[in-house]
Amino acid sequence: MQTGAKLPQVVFKTRVRDEAVGGPNPFRWQDMTSDDYFKGKRVILFSLPGAFTPTCSTYQLPGFEENFDKFQSLGVDEIYCMSVNDSFVMNKWAEAQGITNVKVIPDGSGEFTRKVGMLVRKDNLGFGLRSWRYAAIIDNGVVEAWFQEPGLEDNHGADPYGESAPETLMKYLEAASVETAA
Repeated sequence: MQTGAKLPQVVFKTRVRDEAVGGPNPFRWQDMTSDDYFKGKRVILFSLPGAFTPTCSTYQLPGFEENFDKFQSLGVDEIYCMSVNDSFVMNKWAEAQGITNVKVIPDGSGEFTRKVGMLVRKDNLGFGLRSWRYAAIIDNGVVEAWFQEPGLEDNHGADPYGESAPETLMKYLEAASVETAA
């Protein structure tokens, strides 16, 4: 992906809480589209290799969660975390992390991730197909800025992290804010 590219249209299979379902697991299936998430909003989208994995759980997701208000003050409406995991896993991970501001998007079959060119094999870790780590500023479904970790390849021996860190996006947004004010 690159600046100016329009995001692909995909249907995401999500599970949402619905008390009308009743019982101990009151969730129902709900299809969400790319437009549902990105149309008419300026958002941060970050994607990572997997829920419950160390870097994702220790740094990346908590960093975006903790800086949510600051990101909003810089013109971001929503922050989305995507992974090639199903909705059950993504919802449980968000719950385990105590996430209240960042919203998770399950890309269970990897369709969105494949269409943006970030689907990689992680068979060396027993993961199968997963997302390469990246982040983006998306304005009304169009890429404003793209932050991709170096070394994109199948079965990469490391898990680079820095380009897609919350601090990197914060610097970009602060600089853009200064330029707009000038």
